[in-house]
Amino acid sequence: MIYVLAVFIPPLGLLLNGQIFSAIINAVLIVPCLLLGFIIPMLWLVPSAHAVIAIYMSREDRKHREIVDAIERHGPPPGWRG
Repeated sequence: MIYVLAVFIPPLGLLLNGQIFSAIINAVLIVPCLLLGFIIPMLWLVPSAHAVIAIYMSREDRKHREIVDAIERHGPPPGWRG
C-alpha cells in the first residue's frame, strides 16, 4: 500500500515511511520535473521513482538490520562456516 501512495503522492508516501528528509527533497524535485516534463515527459516519473526506490532501500536496510541483530543475539545458524 505504501508503494501505491509513493507512486501517486510521493512526498506523502515518504513521510508515512518515516523519511522526512527524502520527502522534502522529493517535494522540491517535483517542481522542476513538472515544469520540464512538458519538454521531456519522462521527467514526470522521476519523483515517483525516487520515492519507490527510497522506500524499497529503507525496508531492505531494516530487514538487514533485523538479521544482523538476530545473528548477534543468537549466533550464526547451525552448519554455518565462517
